[in-house]
Amino acid sequence: MKIPISVLVVIYKSNRDVLLIERADRIGFWQSVTGSLDALDEDLALAATREVFEETGIAVAQLPTGALRNLHHQIEYEIYPEWRFRYAPGVTKNTEHWFALQVPENTQVTLAPREHVAYEWLPFQEAAKKCFSRSNGEAILKLFSAN
Repeated sequence: MKIPISVLVVIYKSNRDVLLIERADRIGFWQSVTGSLDALDEDLALAATREVFEETGIAVAQLPTGALRNLHHQIEYEIYPEWRFRYAPGVTKNTEHWFALQVPENTQVTLAPREHVAYEWLPFQEAAKKCFSRSNGEAILKLFSAN
């Protein structure tokens, strides 16, 4: 069963283009990197690092120190009914912690085919509008309103 605590990582370049990935289980559903903790005591930054690598092939440890930033913002949202089967019975809410990851211009993306089928780099305003999750769009806009 999935733990109802997750991370969302907005991956971006210095020109403010944001990486979006399209879900394999829902064509047309574009998002940033997301994923649940593997254990209740898993460090949030380690979970973010793991999810980034699993979903995009980007190795955070090979990037400059400070490339991954905890935005110290969390939200609670209702889990979509069609995805609740992944959680313990009765779990309907998830707490999501937001991170940002700045990557070099020439960063290569290698998707996990069971999870995502396409990716694209978009200007941050366009990326925010394209996200299927309203909170994902808000995370993108919050990141760039602070910069």
